[in-house]
Amino acid sequence: MSKQHFFNFRFGLRTKLLLLSSFLFVIPWFGYQYVWEMEKYLRFGQEQTLVGTARALATALHERENLFNNQASFLPTVEQGRDLYGYQLTEAIQLDGLHKDWPNFSSRAHFYHHKQQLFANEPLSLNFKSSVGKYDKYLYLFFQVVDNSVVFRGNNTRSIWKNDHLALSFTDQNDELNRFIISNKKPGWISAYSVTDQLDDIPQPAPHIQGQWLITPQGYNIELRVPLSNLGDKIAFAFYDIDAPSTEIVSAIGSSDPRELASLGTILVPSPEIERIVKGMRYTNSSIWVVDQHHRVLASAGSLKSASGVWQNTKKQPTEDERNSLWYQFNQHILLPLYYQVLTKPPTDFIDKLYDARHLSGKHIVSALTGKAKSQWRLTTDKQALVLSAAYPIFINNKVQGAVIVEETTNGIRTLRNNALEKLFTVILAIMVMGALTFIIFATRISSRIRQLSNQAEQTIDKQGRIIGKMSTSDSNDEIGDLARSFTTAVNRLSEYNHYLESMSSRLSHELRTPIAVVKTSLENLALQEQQFLSANNGVDKNPYIERAQTGINTLNLILTNMSEATRLEQMLISTEKIEFDLKTVICGCIAGYRQVYSGLKFQLSTDIAQLPFLGSPEHIVQLLDKVINNAVEFSQDKVITIELKQQKDLTELLISNNGILLPEQLNESLFDSMVSMRDKGKQEQPHLGLGLYIARLICQFHQGEICAYNHQSPSGVTVKISLPDTR
Repeated sequence: MSKQHFFNFRFGLRTKLLLLSSFLFVIPWFGYQYVWEMEKYLRFGQEQTLVGTARALATALHERENLFNNQASFLPTVEQGRDLYGYQLTEAIQLDGLHKDWPNFSSRAHFYHHKQQLFANEPLSLNFKSSVGKYDKYLYLFFQVVDNSVVFRGNNTRSIWKNDHLALSFTDQNDELNRFIISNKKPGWISAYSVTDQLDDIPQPAPHIQGQWLITPQGYNIELRVPLSNLGDKIAFAFYDIDAPSTEIVSAIGSSDPRELASLGTILVPSPEIERIVKGMRYTNSSIWVVDQHHRVLASAGSLKSASGVWQNTKKQPTEDERNSLWYQFNQHILLPLYYQVLTKPPTDFIDKLYDARHLSGKHIVSALTGKAKSQWRLTTDKQALVLSAAYPIFINNKVQGAVIVEETTNGIRTLRNNALEKLFTVILAIMVMGALTFIIFATRISSRIRQLSNQAEQTIDKQGRIIGKMSTSDSNDEIGDLARSFTTAVNRLSEYNHYLESMSSRLSHELRTPIAVVKTSLENLALQEQQFLSANNGVDKNPYIERAQTGINTLNLILTNMSEATRLEQMLISTEKIEFDLKTVICGCIAGYRQVYSGLKFQLSTDIAQLPFLGSPEHIVQLLDKVINNAVEFSQDKVITIELKQQKDLTELLISNNGILLPEQLNESLFDSMVSMRDKGKQEQPHLGLGLYIARLICQFHQGEICAYNHQSPSGVTVKISLPDTR
């Protein structure tokens, strides 16, 4: 759109009010910013609450030395594969030699290979995976062994050493070493034996160690369990490989040497007492962890996916009737999808792999294990959820023995924020819709009243400025009502003034004719007396002054006659009855008369119409032609008048053209008004008041037609166009 067209564009009241009402869209923006600020304060509050939760749980664990494994205080580091962690299992394990009921076996199992080799007489041909778990009163161990040759103990063999076997050692509650050998004659239920360092001691069955030995295509699986009451803080296991019966051991691989107490690794099993304390905090809707100095998990409670804090979603579920309501359907299918183009729903199925079930890491945990509480914000590993973590140290004998880690997502706050924004947007949308409708109705009402006032003014005043009707008086008490009443008063006053001006010519004609008649009679008598006097004295010269006075009186009388002609015509047209006649015949008759009257001019008629029935007044049509032809004759320079008669549908057009002086641009619109003339006053032989074309326009309006004039070129001249509709 060009600049000029832009500035010419019309802005109506409704458009302006709609543009002004667009500022209402600032309200939801401010509401949105306000809710975002409230969310920041809620996050700050959540952070303080989470730190308080971690502090409260750490306070419950302070100075309770019996809850913590003493090994954490003397272990400088934790060695993977040697120092074991017993995962907390959610249900009892079926001892069938399969790992299908071990949760996340692939990620939790540790792979033992040549780096954990104890000795080898031949190249290593054995490796295995191991996983440790705890459920209720038992410690479960699962071994997935890859062995190219499985050798069982012979049926009649007393020795439990000269075959493939598992050596298991652990300390008891008194920190004494207990050694066991799992040596089977065949696949199935395991055969566990308690052994000592004395070669003469006969191995004793150990029925409290139970499990299953299962042959697999790659080797074999061993699944077993040990009562926690028999288990201390240290453990070790190793597999001894024999490739043929009654031969020496080929190789051994395991967590550490199970024969020496000093070489045993540690076993950390989540503390039941700490778990009991921690589970009491699960009602805080938080995910809670308790770790030792080596970041190993001692207890845990809650799930991060449900840890939304005290701001968890407590929104009341709609009833069946509410779900079937029209508003609920409109809100669910139209409003909420619209809102969530801007909002984001908190994720419910995010993935967080930062922590595993046995070992936690993070700057906040490191800080807490040095004695300083700390909180931090982080994203989950899939970057879908925002997590708040708080860590608080646990002190025993003025030393940090562990830390409490409490985590929550911001899903509760985000849900609360979304609920607030949904209500806010709904209320604002309702207000904006109602406000916009009110503005539209108000603007429509105002514009319709102004348009009605404009239409009344246009219908009251015609194109020539004549008052042709009356405006109705408004009874409204506002500014538009005052304007309408002012318009009505002004139009009524103009109507009275126009009526006064229109009747002035007739009154002047009536009032002036009497003194003119007196003056004319007096001049005639004076001329008669002077003639008698001159005859008596034999004089023949006339008095030139008397002749000039008589000429002036005659001219003045002609002016009064012309002035009253338009008034009489208007009054006559009111009572004139229209009749049907042949318009072409009337026009042809008039042209024939003009050729006789104006013998020095040439009149050319162009038409292909054979007959033209028309409803109107033939006498006034003749008068119309007389006025137009008279003007054309006066201004014609080549003495040629061209008349063209044509018909288009229900409209008859008559074009009268002469070649001569062009119309001035300032007279194009006012040429057919009263008292308008373009004749040179110095060259006029008779007075012209500019009423001829005005009378022509009155006759056209009587026949519901129009008349106009325009210049034409090659040659230059003026064409008068008369358009008469068929009103039959």
